[in-house]
Amino acid sequence: MASYDDALSLRDARALYFAASGFDEKAYADRWVKLRAGPIPLYVLNTRSRVRAVRLHDLHHVVTGYDTTWIGEGEIAAFEIASGCADHYAAWFLNLCALAIGVWLSPSAVLRAFRRGCHAKNLYRTTFDDSLLATTVGTLRHRLALDVDPGAPMAVELAQFAVWSGVSVSTLVFAAALPTVTLWWIFRLIG
Repeated sequence: MASYDDALSLRDARALYFAASGFDEKAYADRWVKLRAGPIPLYVLNTRSRVRAVRLHDLHHVVTGYDTTWIGEGEIAAFEIASGCADHYAAWFLNLCALAIGVWLSPSAVLRAFRRGCHAKNLYRTTFDDSLLATTVGTLRHRLALDVDPGAPMAVELAQFAVWSGVSVSTLVFAAALPTVTLWWIFRLIG
């Protein structure tokens, strides 16, 4: 888990996050994004909807401290789902896929992140601009209620986590099956 000083601006903290993660701001303009999945490269189309969401998603990594490993992406996905992705449909879809992987790899860590999101806000109802990047990490953490202890687990949170986990597995299965089904359909049409 990474930690960024509360006094840093989001712009400076994001630059440190990019350097530590091997990313840079130029990747927002790339047509395809390569995901690290061990020896198997996964490529995701970098749509406008994805870029709109990932600019805020990257700032969530900074203020929550969740890293960019598969478990860290599962944690940030759980946090963002629990706190709501608003009209960022790419975030909903990608987070559901990441949540399924995170639940499989580290269910307890992902549940903690989900519960944190139940008691916090996120940036998906905020406009990404220079004034946001000028905000300090500490100010944003406070504004998003990331400095609040979620307390003991409540039954409703555990039930919501179970439901979202089920939805996430279904979404991941759909996402994995779609290319195969599409190819089968194309071969049926031309064969």
